[in-house]
Amino acid sequence: MEIDSIHLRKIELPLKVPFVTHQATLEKRPLIIVEVKDTGGRTGYGEVTAFPHPFYTYETIATAWHVLEEQLIPIVLRNEIDHPVEFPKLNKSIQGHPMAKAGLEGALWDLYGKQQQKSLSELLGGVRKSVAAGAVLSLTDSLEEDVGLLKKEGFQRFKLKVVKGNEIEAIQAVKTIDPYLPIMIDANGQYTESDMGHLHTLDKLGLTMIEQPFQAGDFYLHRRLQRAISTPVCLDESVMSVHDAQQALELESCQIINIKISRVGGMTAAQMIHDYCQERGVPVWCGGMVESGISKAHNLAVASLPNFSIPGDLSGSGRYFHKDIIHPEIVMNRGEIAVPQEPGIGVEVDEDYLEEVTQKSRTFHR
Repeated sequence: MEIDSIHLRKIELPLKVPFVTHQATLEKRPLIIVEVKDTGGRTGYGEVTAFPHPFYTYETIATAWHVLEEQLIPIVLRNEIDHPVEFPKLNKSIQGHPMAKAGLEGALWDLYGKQQQKSLSELLGGVRKSVAAGAVLSLTDSLEEDVGLLKKEGFQRFKLKVVKGNEIEAIQAVKTIDPYLPIMIDANGQYTESDMGHLHTLDKLGLTMIEQPFQAGDFYLHRRLQRAISTPVCLDESVMSVHDAQQALELESCQIINIKISRVGGMTAAQMIHDYCQERGVPVWCGGMVESGISKAHNLAVASLPNFSIPGDLSGSGRYFHKDIIHPEIVMNRGEIAVPQEPGIGVEVDEDYLEEVTQKSRTFHR
């Protein structure tokens, strides 16, 4: 791939409204943008979507920057890489840190696509020209106003962030607005074994799925719950790798898996999990991380694969941010978002605005 240099930027994008879960509140979205340049002057872009505090996984923006700076970038610069799928093999000796790995690998994929003059969707074997979009309702949303607006925009699935003990009221509030709305809830691992009976009562509410009720890595309790209820259990934080996905399905701990490129360590792992689930007849969907258009473009490419049969956390650039760092911005049309068809991620980065929101940066040369 003839890599010449790698540039890191820590940026911060203002949010339209705070994004609130039971774990944390975000008023601004910090991100790390990774730029990999080749000797021909082309640039591949990736994004690290870790949060500022370790509430979702153990990674943070600070730890990801450190691991990129001290471990991952030196690996790329001292090795010859012909294809992005080689990067996971090269970084195998570095334990964990999937979001840092995913950000750098994403930039390699974008650069490779531009070199080959192929879109990421084409490189991965995508079959869709557009993908269905699903909305996330945070705890600060004014349900009636927001659901009405999101329905009008055409979102095809609604994910409701919940707080333990108040989930029934929240679900009923949404159903009062529209009793036929396809609703799932996202627990972000807040339940324990003592809540098992309470979770059984949610089975009668007609949810499309319950996402990650128990803590990350707990396949046992998820298996017990899935065996006891007909509502599909979906795993998110529990699946940090291909191996985790294999364990989850072998143990029958879920009926659905949420694939987030950044959580599983990159596009190569995301594709492998997709393929494994497809072989087992288990549907998957693409999760979101309140990310910029760079990550959104990567997500759209992955979501174009055939087994992404459930609308994902996919939205236009204007859903969370006043202004995105790409142009033209990603837009949704009647519940569908077009998969970029231009080489690489298929969108242009707004270099002027990217520079404006950059808080610190560093360049590494071969």
